[in-house]
Amino acid sequence: LQKILILLQVTLSVVVGKTLMILFPNAMKRYILKMGEKSRMNRNPKFSYENWGPTFFSFKYLQFVLKVKWKRLEDEAYEGQPAPNTQVVTLGGEVCHLLDFMKDNRPLILNFGSCT
Repeated sequence: LQKILILLQVTLSVVVGKTLMILFPNAMKRYILKMGEKSRMNRNPKFSYENWGPTFFSFKYLQFVLKVKWKRLEDEAYEGQPAPNTQVVTLGGEVCHLLDFMKDNRPLILNFGSCT
């Protein structure tokens, strides 16, 4: 049921976004560039709206957003329930799962930080 609701919500937003891009291309360009500012995407010297802006609200965009949102459903953690076995990437670039790091009956401790 959750996946169906997400499908409807994302599809509706893509249809509305695509319609607005057709009817008001300059306004939508400004809006998308504002979103790029919030995510700091425009700090990239190779940043060019013409390279990625038109892909917003495309079918590939719809597929990507659905994939991410559906994956997040599986990653929800609830108090008193087992931890989700989400995918992680090692510093070496290997993709594995979080619970692959469990050893015997020892607790697995996660330490989050930032290098910025």
